[in-house]
Amino acid sequence: MLDDRAAGAAELDTAFAGLDPLGRLRLIADRMPGRVVFTTSLGIEDQMLTHLIFANGLPIDVVTLDTGRLFPETYTLWRETEERYGRRIKALYPQAEALEALVADQGIDGFYMSVDCRKACCGVRKVEPLGRALKGASAWITGLRRDQSASRGTLDYVSFDAQRGLVKANPIFDWTRDEIAAFTTAERVPVNGLHAQGFLSIGCAPCTRAVHPGEPERAGRWWWEDEARKECGLHVDESGRVTRAQPSSPIAGARPAHGDAAFESLPQ
Repeated sequence: MLDDRAAGAAELDTAFAGLDPLGRLRLIADRMPGRVVFTTSLGIEDQMLTHLIFANGLPIDVVTLDTGRLFPETYTLWRETEERYGRRIKALYPQAEALEALVADQGIDGFYMSVDCRKACCGVRKVEPLGRALKGASAWITGLRRDQSASRGTLDYVSFDAQRGLVKANPIFDWTRDEIAAFTTAERVPVNGLHAQGFLSIGCAPCTRAVHPGEPERAGRWWWEDEARKECGLHVDESGRVTRAQPSSPIAGARPAHGDAAFESLPQ
């Protein structure tokens, strides 16, 4: 067991390089004391990891954040996944009073009005529920990949998240989207039907659109923002700041077709 989490993260980072994703999941489940949590957004990467966890009976909690703004196709996939594996995906929801106060203050789609409104919305819908999802956990598993965007290329396989006091692991960090798609097809893993419609990276409905030919994979997420700056604020560095992005303002007059608001930093 790795009781010193910072040292344990460095040890696991070295060990991960020589293992496949299932071996990585088994290693972190075996080596970390206490609760290990995988947070899934039900995208194709996370479906691969969910399959490996459920099909192999690994002692890892699978949790999702239901913001209340997800696509209908995402809920359908959620149900299909539970039916396929006979396991529940635990849901964390926004706190009712906080969400009611948010909507009363800024309206149902107020996150389009300003960066501050966007941060407030995602703070209520994502950041606070994530804190509850990870409370008491020793390790957090994600589906982040190196090739999702240029800003993610500097990530480690495993790092110590000082903000939350836990180990953060990325077991498919070095896998490509094509490799993951081939795996899910071969293993008959259920995936979101929106992927086939050009939605390569799927968030919530008000701020996600399909990707146009030639665009990078995550171009459809918060598309009105500066491509070099946008990044989901769930992933922050030791100071609590986003490691790969800073806030940017929406393009004047831009109106969304689909998706959920992005946010760039945790509340200080």
